[in-house]
Amino acid sequence: MKVAIYCGSAEGKSPDYVNCVKALGRHLAVQGVGVVYGGGNVGLMGVIANAVLQAGGKVIGVIPQHLKSKEIAHPSLTELHIVANMHERKAKMSELADAFVALPGGVGTLEEMFEIWTWGQLGLHDKPCAFYNINGFYDPLFTMVESMQQAGFVKQSYIDMIIKVNSPEALLSAFQAYRAPQPKWS
Repeated sequence: MKVAIYCGSAEGKSPDYVNCVKALGRHLAVQGVGVVYGGGNVGLMGVIANAVLQAGGKVIGVIPQHLKSKEIAHPSLTELHIVANMHERKAKMSELADAFVALPGGVGTLEEMFEIWTWGQLGLHDKPCAFYNINGFYDPLFTMVESMQQAGFVKQSYIDMIIKVNSPEALLSAFQAYRAPQPKWS
């Protein structure tokens, strides 16, 4: 199994983000789960890659040419794919991964996760999508999504397809139990 991880190019203000991401990376490696991520060596991107690699796991990076120097492409990955742009990055990560998880991050993390979640709603894939909710980081987002459902813009089945966890064991267990909903127009 390979998990695509979307996360920040910063580490965040709380040391809990770094510590929890390291623990997740170690757990994934020990369980034989590979990581597909943005290819950078900065922020939580670097933290997850280093944790997996240090525990003997495999990490595949996918980085656009224009971000290779800004996000400082990780020099020690199992594989590094350099692509032309962000569209190719997201497509390649989707192709390589069996599941997707958003760790804490910023606008780019949300954009990538929302696109892959939307693809799942449309039936373009049937892979699980998860938010790794360290210290309730994503709680305000979950409240917003519930508001969207109450206003009639999101079906409950599409909210239910999102996995919300805060431990490595719960993440892998939820991935194994995942059943995709019916595509939006089926």
